[in-house]
Amino acid sequence: MDSSQDDFPASLMIKNDHYCELRYGENPHQTAALYADPTVQEANVVSALQLNPTAKELSYNNYNDSDGALNLIKEFKQPAAAIIKHANPAGCAVAKTISEAYAKALSTDPMSAFGGVVALNQECDVKTAEQIVSSFKEVVVAPSYTEDSLAILRTKKNLRILSVGELNSPSVILVEKPIVGGRLIQQRDLSSLSSKDLKVVTKLEPTPAQIETMLFAWKVVKHVKSNAIVFATGTETVGLGMGQVSRVDAVRLASIKAVEHSENKTPRGAIMASDAFFPFPDALETAAEAGISAVIQPGGSINDDAVIDAANNLDISMVFTGTRCFKHD
Repeated sequence: MDSSQDDFPASLMIKNDHYCELRYGENPHQTAALYADPTVQEANVVSALQLNPTAKELSYNNYNDSDGALNLIKEFKQPAAAIIKHANPAGCAVAKTISEAYAKALSTDPMSAFGGVVALNQECDVKTAEQIVSSFKEVVVAPSYTEDSLAILRTKKNLRILSVGELNSPSVILVEKPIVGGRLIQQRDLSSLSSKDLKVVTKLEPTPAQIETMLFAWKVVKHVKSNAIVFATGTETVGLGMGQVSRVDAVRLASIKAVEHSENKTPRGAIMASDAFFPFPDALETAAEAGISAVIQPGGSINDDAVIDAANNLDISMVFTGTRCFKHD
């Protein structure tokens, strides 16, 4: 998306309507409320219908995680599912059916998915609902639900069931972060890559299948807290490393998750997506030890040549996107 100073007004007036009081904020000692923006036209969790009459009200954290989960699955047109915990994906997958996508997303890290928020980009059916209720989840977000799937989901009396309607085009272009003394305003990251945007920088070129996985993993890593690493095979996550202050530690965490927490998955032969460049070859070397075969990353480090040399020596194919996708909130 092109940016210009003209996108930002000289003064900013924000009018949101008081929607409801929340039980508490991020923590029980913090009071909180939800305010709604009536001008938003795209699918969102604030105006979503809650379809389980026995469930308790959504919490501050429920809203935050549900919003993050919905934003992630909006990236995909084919059946996609994601599970979010503490504002980070525990797993994400695209498949031929929504039930298959959910199963693959869950198997990335079933332990971390416990108590998480599920988001689907297509109507929830019976098979998917049966899988969801087989373990504890806080919230399910989907465009719609079949009547039979609703009956299954409602057997969990406190499961919040949000129907957001059609996943239409984004209408919110600017996003904000309040800070003490003001607000940070920026364009929402709606960037999308195609194979034409990828620059192969290694002697070994990625296969068409690897490129497909790279593009999938790039969409996921946009929604993982920085420093962020995603391991993926096909169109499903294998391991995720998030929120680390060292990129090599994010790689180590993704490897641990893939080896110790996933079900019937392996990092061997997987691709790795990184939300920012590698400042040193160490992260790439650590990824190679885990079995990573290809890498997608922005490039742009003063040490790019050393990282490329390491990839060539390790027989890893690597592409640069020329675009970074940090996420800190």
